[in-house]
Amino acid sequence: MIRGLIFDLDGTLVDSLPGINGSLNRALEAHHLPTHGPAAVRGFIGNGSRNLVTRAALPHIETALIDTLEQAFKADYDQTWLQGTIPYQGIQEMLESLQSAGHLLAVLSNKPHPFTVAIVERLFPTIRFHHIQGQESGIPHKPDPTGAIHICEKMDLPAGDCIFIGDSTIDLETARHAGMQSIAVTWGYHDLQHLVAANPGAIAAAPHQVVATVQA
Repeated sequence: MIRGLIFDLDGTLVDSLPGINGSLNRALEAHHLPTHGPAAVRGFIGNGSRNLVTRAALPHIETALIDTLEQAFKADYDQTWLQGTIPYQGIQEMLESLQSAGHLLAVLSNKPHPFTVAIVERLFPTIRFHHIQGQESGIPHKPDPTGAIHICEKMDLPAGDCIFIGDSTIDLETARHAGMQSIAVTWGYHDLQHLVAANPGAIAAAPHQVVATVQA
């Protein structure tokens, strides 16, 4: 019986591309590096802030400058994320429906933990998430299953009673490594063909389809 539902954040619950794009470009501009448009940044998202700035920077850039860029990005994002982060249409209703049906809800993101918690609590104040987990010391990036398994333990559920829901092949790999079922959502940042190739348990093109799949 499926009781636990673990959601990715960026590209699944919220469209955070405008905010990430803006903060990243301001960090790059401050250090006289080329900036990027949304299409390029879309492909940088998904593996945490360190990988984000590394992909955005020039090849063979020094580690010390990557460190500086990451800190500059985080500092800017901390002040501006709210202006560039919105829930996708239908997400609030989806979460309310799943919560009312008695499912335990959680979030697992490769975004730094403080940002993950702040965004979820600010944008979904009426939803009770059993656990919110971003990337922090001791919790490796997805697709390592440690974070997903940690959430199952917090829920007091076996992995087989949980579904991981996300927009990327990274999320689908995480589910597989953790022994969970998976739902790939198509409204996020990853191409449908790559999601299909990753063989998810189900594919949802709209939030109401997630509800239908979970309750089937």
